Amino acid sequence: MSPSPSPFHLVPGAPGSPVLLHVPHSSRAVPEQVRGGILLGDEALEAELDHITDSHTADLAARASEACAVAPWRFVNGLSRLVVDPERFPDDREEMLAVGMGAVYTRTTHRKPLRPADADPEPLLDRYFHPYARAMTAAVDERLAATGRAVVIDVHSYPATALPYELHGTGPRPPVCLGTDGFHTPPGLLALAEAAFSGFGGTGLNSPFPGTYVPLKHYGKDRRVGALMIEIRRDLYMTEPGGPAGPGLDALATALGGLVDALMDT
Repeated sequence: MSPSPSPFHLVPGAPGSPVLLHVPHSSRAVPEQVRGGILLGDEALEAELDHITDSHTADLAARASEACAVAPWRFVNGLSRLVVDPERFPDDREEMLAVGMGAVYTRTTHRKPLRPADADPEPLLDRYFHPYARAMTAAVDERLAATGRAVVIDVHSYPATALPYELHGTGPRPPVCLGTDGFHTPPGLLALAEAAFSGFGGTGLNSPFPGTYVPLKHYGKDRRVGALMIEIRRDLYMTEPGGPAGPGLDALATALGGLVDALMDT
């Protein structure tokens, strides 16, 4: 049996950087013990991973970090979101439960069964979701202790054409969607992101995906934690679905690096 991939890892940046690039959906790795609880055959699973994975976003964050004058920190999920989705609420507050995509998915992007309807999510939550949440919380706490603030930049991508699972798939699909939170996304942070990504044909707000990730310890409580989600439409930088990256990846990495550098001056 091959060794299990690391569930997540924190890549250190400069001690004085408050910025934490969060990359939760870039991996295709599904441990063998988790694979046994999934109803899809090998070919169907690979096709689902093509659709659901934010391909190349870990590479995008790494390239952006290398281009920065002051390197940000990076928190990268080493497992597919088909194992658990660390950005979902682990309870009935999660609106994506309506399409079987809470913290533990029971449906695919095309609303087909992914796990048995009576599958118990608790073992996966205990083994993967809660440790991830604790580690991400600790990473934010470390930036607060070191710099007095933390800025979580959530790095995602989304398909050019809406998939059946999307709750807001009929709305605009701009080249770069910026997901915001009324408490944690100050106007200055949003303005810097709009300027950084202005060269890609336009940015939009909270469509097709709204909001951004903040650990529950800080969510709605600590204004020292800023947050913004960056959703890049995949046709800007890769062949869909699940194909190789193209030259657009470098330009996007430069833009993301520019945003990080700008945040050091605020």
